[in-house]
Amino acid sequence: MPNPKRRHSKSRSRKRRTHDALTPAGYSACPNCGAPRQSHRVCPDCGQYDGRQVVAIKKKSAE
Repeated sequence: MPNPKRRHSKSRSRKRRTHDALTPAGYSACPNCGAPRQSHRVCPDCGQYDGRQVVAIKKKSAE
């Protein structure tokens, strides 16, 4: 298997890695309760998706 004859410089390695950065997930407001949620996902606060109840959410107890 071939091996590199010379070491890659820092700038050459870093140029290659410029596109490896992660982008943060996009959030939008839930149309039912207004809580932030990811697009095309069930709302974690109210359990609705596309205008209908999909997941039953337990009420949070006040402590």
